[in-house]
Amino acid sequence: MDLTTSYLGLELKNPFVVGASPFCHNLTLCRELADAGASALVMNSLFEEQIGAEQELSQSSGHPAKPSYPPKAEYPEYTDYHLNPEHYLRQLKRLREMLDIPIITSLNGRHVGGWVSYAQRMEDAGASAIELNLYQLPADPSVPGDEIEADMLEVVRTVSSAVKIPVAVKLSPFHSSLAHFAARLSENGAAGITLFNRLHQPDFDLTKMEKVAHLRLSESTDLLMRLRWLSIISPDFPGSIACSGGVHHPADVAKALLAGADVVQLVSSLLKHGPVRISELHNGLEVWMQSAKIKSLDEIRGKMSAKRAVSPAEEERADYLRILQAWRV
Repeated sequence: MDLTTSYLGLELKNPFVVGASPFCHNLTLCRELADAGASALVMNSLFEEQIGAEQELSQSSGHPAKPSYPPKAEYPEYTDYHLNPEHYLRQLKRLREMLDIPIITSLNGRHVGGWVSYAQRMEDAGASAIELNLYQLPADPSVPGDEIEADMLEVVRTVSSAVKIPVAVKLSPFHSSLAHFAARLSENGAAGITLFNRLHQPDFDLTKMEKVAHLRLSESTDLLMRLRWLSIISPDFPGSIACSGGVHHPADVAKALLAGADVVQLVSSLLKHGPVRISELHNGLEVWMQSAKIKSLDEIRGKMSAKRAVSPAEEERADYLRILQAWRV
């Protein structure tokens, strides 16, 4: 049975990729993930704010400083980050030497600036690809959406033109025309996209009257939004697509592939169950494929995408009406 797949021009032995997470801090754990069957590993993000802090530090008396932008934000101290930029590059080199799977680095930022030079340094240190995470929450009512997307495209162009290795962009689902924006990303140098970045929602503490930040791991129900947009975008998108979020069971993997994903990125499932979960998902996918008489991933990838629909938008509208009319009280 053939589980090989192509992602960002990389030939992978299977579609199971470890997504951006703290796993890369622990070399022993990374070895266990690779031995369990991971076909590639995405390192955690190196943040624009971290790089800005290091650049300020190198120009100061040597005392760590908070980034100077934006001026009123409460950012972590320089020493709070797990890996500072230099340590990040050294950890990348260690992973490259230790593992025989591709290592994909992650750059996380919003503004074009000195931080994008680290894309070249990541390539020099042995990264097989870069995942560019442009996370931001547009909250300024004076800034229109097209201006925000134009800035994002400029970052993609700048990073993509600075390196020879492929660059993927990790997106949020909250764009006014996501399919159009995905096409624009490809036109501006992105070799792939990752659907989706998870927005970690804060809660309120009613006793202290304070905002409470917490990390919620994904669940299989989170996959549904991914399936919708994988199905819509995959038929026309010329690059690679990764499904990130909501993949916990073999059926989740199969659904993501049927919707058009080239790989699935695993984080929450591995945090809950450990590296052995990769081999369990691998075996479960093979059992399903065997029962369905499927011999390779190429036979199923995108089989249930919107390419079958005359008009994906009309089909989505019809599904919406059918669901609402199904309710009875």
